[in-house]
Amino acid sequence: MPGLVTLVSQDNQKIEVELNVIRQSKVISGMLQDLGEDEDTEYPIPNVSHAILKKIIEWCEEHKDDAPIDDEDPNYQEKKRTQEVPRWDAEFLKVDQGTLFEIILAANYLDIGRLLDFACMTVADQIRGKTPEEIRKHFNIKNDFTEEEMEQIKKENEWCEGN
Repeated sequence: MPGLVTLVSQDNQKIEVELNVIRQSKVISGMLQDLGEDEDTEYPIPNVSHAILKKIIEWCEEHKDDAPIDDEDPNYQEKKRTQEVPRWDAEFLKVDQGTLFEIILAANYLDIGRLLDFACMTVADQIRGKTPEEIRKHFNIKNDFTEEEMEQIKKENEWCEGN
């Protein structure tokens, strides 16, 4: 069927996807430009697992008609600061922490700016208003500072506490 390309994930699984869907990725679009849009060519995606690549394609399918974004546009940068994650994307990103971070890594690697923005905004929402200890617990981060180091850090940063 014309208009399809085959992507090969890091675990060597193949996924056929429509050209107009995967063009959300600047990396894949560039690859298609450089190598040509040949139905018989398989395009390797070495840093993304099959499961995450399927999720990325699902997101791209939903957004295939969206206008491309210009990351350098000051208006886009300003809009991004005040924008909320749209409902569909918020639901899409309701996944476990490991999957969310893999989506972030894949969106960054594949240069899918809007997905990367929404995923990072989701993480930001998860930590907003939490104490450092709550954040550590939420993301299962071990505090490897000693009590003395923690006191020193607090002392050095008293100026930013607003007290």
